[in-house]
This record gives sequence, structure tokens and C-alpha cells, in this order.
Amino acid sequence: MEKVYETPRTYLRTMAQDDLSAAVRFWGNSEVMEESGGATSLEALQRVLEGYKRCHLERGLSVYGIIEKKSGNMIGAAGFNISDSLNTAELLCHLEKDSWGKGYATEAVQACIELAKRHSGVEMIYASAAPGNERSLKLLQKTGFQFIDKRWFEDTQKEEPYFELSVK
Repeated sequence: MEKVYETPRTYLRTMAQDDLSAAVRFWGNSEVMEESGGATSLEALQRVLEGYKRCHLERGLSVYGIIEKKSGNMIGAAGFNISDSLNTAELLCHLEKDSWGKGYATEAVQACIELAKRHSGVEMIYASAAPGNERSLKLLQKTGFQFIDKRWFEDTQKEEPYFELSVK
């Protein structure tokens, strides 16, 4: 598994099937994923991990595991959902509940912004958060994202605040 970026307390690395039990703690947790369309099943998580690994190999950007240096444990995931074009990338960041409120999300999002800036194809990052998720909304603003408007998202079946950040 390849380390792609290091922060003071964490590093981001590619994920593999060995990370399935860690991914269950955040993507498979109904409380963590309550505002993001719900928990992901174990079967689907296997496909997700493989897809993110393949995306990194093919596109040079993906979603990565957030590893806490002190413990060596994967505490979440952050990175980019890439659609047809790399010009625009969707940022995501999910942490296991025990890691909430400790600044790890800020480190991870800042690392992702740096990764996007280093990638020649990405021009703009966008992100959204549930209207009541004050921590996530504050995080996006703190890391330089600009509120654009509210938009409908099929995966959550909700209208959510939509943010953008230009990286070029």
C-alpha cells in the first residue's frame, strides 16, 4: 500500500482488501454515515476498496485511508470521487466516531487539497455536507471552500450546501 501524503499526525495511503475491517468502522457504521446515504454493506465495501485502488492506479487520485501515526490504525478515509473528467473532483472525508473532533478531518482535507494542486488535471474541487452537520460545514469553510448554493444530491436524496475550491 502506497503512502501518498503525510501530515503531522497522519498519513494518507492507498487502500486494499486488508482494510475491510477498518472501513466497516466508518463506512459501515450507520451513525457515521447517517447523513451520507447510510452505512455501506460489507459486500459493497469490498467493491469500493477495489474501485478506489484501481482509480489511484489509473487516474493518480482517489480516496485514501487516513492512518493515525501514533497508533498505526486506519481512522477514516479522505480523497476524491472522480467522475468522467479529472477537471472537477468531489472531495469526501469520513472518520470513525472515536476520531471526531480531534482535528484529523482538517489535516486530511488539507492534505487532499495539496494532492489536487499537485495533480495536473484537477482544476476545481467540490464538496457538500448535510445542512445540520455544523462540523463539516465549518471544516469546508476553514479549509478555503466557498459556499455556492444548495443542490440536490441523488445519493443522499437531500438538498445540501454545495461548496467549491479552485486549485489552479
